[in-house]
Amino acid sequence: MRTTDIQRCEIRPGRLVEWTLHRTAVEAALSLPDDARPPAYVQESHVRTARSVREGGLFVPTWLGTAFDIPGEADLGVLQAALRAWTLRHETLRSGFRWAGDEMRRFTLDADAVVLHREDVGRFTDAETLTRYLQDRFDAAADALSWPNFIFAAVVRDDGTSVYMAFDHSNVDAYSIQRIPAEIHELYAAGLEGRAVTAAPAASYVDFCATERTDADSIDDTHAIVARWREFIARCDGTLPNFPVDLGLTPGGPLPTQKLLREMLVDDADAAAFEAYCRPYGGSLVGVLAAVGLIVREISGVQVYRTVVPFHTRVRSRLSDSVGWYVGGAPIEVPVGRAQGFDGALEMVRAALRESRPLARMPIARVLGLLGSDFRPTSPDLYSIVSFVDARGIPGSERWQDLKAYGLIRVSYGDQVCAWTTRLHEGLQFAARYPDTDIAYKNMSLCVERLREFIVSVARSAARQDVHVP
Repeated sequence: MRTTDIQRCEIRPGRLVEWTLHRTAVEAALSLPDDARPPAYVQESHVRTARSVREGGLFVPTWLGTAFDIPGEADLGVLQAALRAWTLRHETLRSGFRWAGDEMRRFTLDADAVVLHREDVGRFTDAETLTRYLQDRFDAAADALSWPNFIFAAVVRDDGTSVYMAFDHSNVDAYSIQRIPAEIHELYAAGLEGRAVTAAPAASYVDFCATERTDADSIDDTHAIVARWREFIARCDGTLPNFPVDLGLTPGGPLPTQKLLREMLVDDADAAAFEAYCRPYGGSLVGVLAAVGLIVREISGVQVYRTVVPFHTRVRSRLSDSVGWYVGGAPIEVPVGRAQGFDGALEMVRAALRESRPLARMPIARVLGLLGSDFRPTSPDLYSIVSFVDARGIPGSERWQDLKAYGLIRVSYGDQVCAWTTRLHEGLQFAARYPDTDIAYKNMSLCVERLREFIVSVARSAARQDVHVP
């Protein structure tokens, strides 16, 4: 599933239909008692940051979503039943937050109360107008500070139907998004055929939040993980790291708008050869980070590449089907100034990840609170990331191209670089959102071009050395 924004996901005109939570369900939620299960630290940090930025006068949409096709003109009744059945599987979608003073408290709607309301918006004949409408609609309906904060839509045409689903980030991560097309297709096909889907119940992200928070609250500021973060932040001059190239930002200036950069870096053959070369060191994640470290050394003269690497926190197999924000961060420091070529950088990254990965299981928001530092939430992103995901094992991934399946990110405002590299069946994709300045565009474009050259060079070298590619 290629990562993109809504402007680049092949939107075609047609009749637009939307599904939102019915007002009776929303009204029922108003009188619900508190759910004793607290928000995850990542959820609370996300919502508090959104509130702080909003109070500063800026609306920063941060929703994630997916787009995919259903062949033929859809049976909307069957599709609605499929969407409702999928929603019921994932408790986080019927769970929200409200404020009691400055405390966030959870409430959770009973499954029996979940009813979807369908609205026929009308026919759009122009793709650009439809795209603009969908973005504005998703901004309002999948807002971090409102509930419900998700919306489903379909654009119906004689030759096919495109489904769009958007969620506030507090409910989903990239892995959650990637699983959706196959799950909706299966539920929809079962509905057309009049058969039941016998999937095991999905684990509750709300339950996970409570367990993770209990574990996080058991540590104090003397814990070894807190000490490691304290040392890392001190070496980052008291902050969390941004991407180490000049982004053309004015210190203390307003939060800049962002742009999306997305490229297919290499095809399947080169991606496989690169993976094979890097496998003895830990695989493509290690390879990408090592390459980026050497590239920023070349561009900026960086001697130590510091970043936070995202890792999933689905530590038990039963969580694999669960929708939620299962992501933690591990700080790494790679002394690229001392690296002897790519192999040396690979060794350094492998060692850094081996040492730091366990830190990802402790929510960074908890650690920052214990550090007592003033990490004032003025930006939607605490730090820059460079992530890697191998999506080839996701159910249905082999059909993503045929189904025009995309993972959608909302590109709006931010002063950080967030980059995602994704291994697809057809190759390796790079996508990033970055501050919209001429200098940032120049440097990010250079980084991507150098990354492509690096991967191709390593892959072709591996081929010449007859590195085994399965």
